[in-house]
Amino acid sequence: MWRWMRVSARVARRGWRLAARMARLAIGLPDYEAYLAHMRECHPERPPMDRTAFFAERLNARYAKGRSRCC
Repeated sequence: MWRWMRVSARVARRGWRLAARMARLAIGLPDYEAYLAHMRECHPERPPMDRTAFFAERLNARYAKGRSRCC
């Protein structure tokens, strides 16, 4: 019985994370965890921004003139 509870709790957490990520994407909020994975994979020599700086930069990139992308 305990094993079943652990497995169902793990599935519920995974489902909650997926639902939260989909909701953020639907309303246009950037995904900080995806940014960290991108930085580790494509730019390992550069330190990633902290969460506050990341969201401020994403808002500026979205609503300011002259959009640009790193890749």
